[in-house]
Amino acid sequence: MSTLRITRRAADRLRAGHLWVYRTDLEPNQPDPEPGALVTLTDSRNIPLGTALYSTASTIAARLISRTPALSRAQYLADLRLRIDAALKLRRTLVPITDATNAHRLIFSEADNLPGIIADRYNDLVLLQLLTQGTAQDDVRQVITTALSEAFAAEPSALKLWERPDPRIRELEQLGPPPTGPLVSTSAEAPTTTTFILNNLHFHYDATSGQKTGAFLDQRLNYAAAARVVQASGRTAKALDICTYQGGFALHLAQVCSHVTGVDASRSALEAADRNLLLNPNLTAETDWVEADAFEYLRHLDSTPEKFDAIVLDPPAFAKSKRAAEGALRGYKELNLRAIRLLTPGGTLITNSCSHHVSLEEFTAIIASAASDAGRRVQLLETHAAAPDHPEILTLPETRYLKCLICRVD
Repeated sequence: MSTLRITRRAADRLRAGHLWVYRTDLEPNQPDPEPGALVTLTDSRNIPLGTALYSTASTIAARLISRTPALSRAQYLADLRLRIDAALKLRRTLVPITDATNAHRLIFSEADNLPGIIADRYNDLVLLQLLTQGTAQDDVRQVITTALSEAFAAEPSALKLWERPDPRIRELEQLGPPPTGPLVSTSAEAPTTTTFILNNLHFHYDATSGQKTGAFLDQRLNYAAAARVVQASGRTAKALDICTYQGGFALHLAQVCSHVTGVDASRSALEAADRNLLLNPNLTAETDWVEADAFEYLRHLDSTPEKFDAIVLDPPAFAKSKRAAEGALRGYKELNLRAIRLLTPGGTLITNSCSHHVSLEEFTAIIASAASDAGRRVQLLETHAAAPDHPEILTLPETRYLKCLICRVD
């Protein structure tokens, strides 16, 4: 097994509970291990720190998988199975499948001590992502498929397991294409579409389209909280959902508001949102979809007398690196400033950030700055993060990425 020496800073970070070693943390003049190899990490004094999965391409050169050094591949696969079983047990406890919600995250990478592995369930479909050179391998696939097949063997619906590539990550990790067919299908057919339920609302799912694994399951509780707070405010005439994607916030607000407008730059996302609307005929709100850039649309509204009782801001991650954080804060500032201006007195602002490079404190400060510039008093009513099927590790701040602030604007 290869051994990699890392800097004192990186060693201190691992000892404090972090799991990543960046390429800049590697000591110079060392041989490059094979792609995806298991490596023993040592500090500059050659004291072992544990075993990690190595990547020849990523800026994250190594991801710690065990505090035990020189772990063999067989030991890693055995640990993998135990950790998958633990992750599935946790989901059955925290987010059981019910008639009201039958979709949740099953495996959340480092947050489940399973770096490089994500799996989401949408009703009878499970979508798997293998995101590193060390996990996008056949032996890992086999362990995962066996674990999931056994876990769902007693369920009435036939399991369909597909591997869904993340094109950006696969390019960064220099990974080849995943298998083209289903990894598991206990029925004669293996469809890539289904209908799933979140908070008693129905959503269409297509494993071959959309972002991430296809939907934003991490916002499940925030969708419900937004509808609850808006309904309690008594201001329910008009709602605006900026970056609506497939209508998650918009459809939840359509339960309590008389008119909802969902805005997104992606036509295909809006078409999916409209399909989701049709799946919920009990929603009586007048609902329309607008294809537009979020910034341009809000600038347009800012020049009109139109006002809203509730506004959701749920943009994609503005800061995908630390260097992009400053520009991200400017973007968040503009979106929130314009949204605050557009709210009626007593209206509700539901504002989100999924950039883990922007902390909750920084994001909250940006909203405060926008409120000051707008000359409005903004009360913070509730602060939310991702749903509990996306757990956070306190020593790995990157797992706390989603921030959702629900505010009242006077």
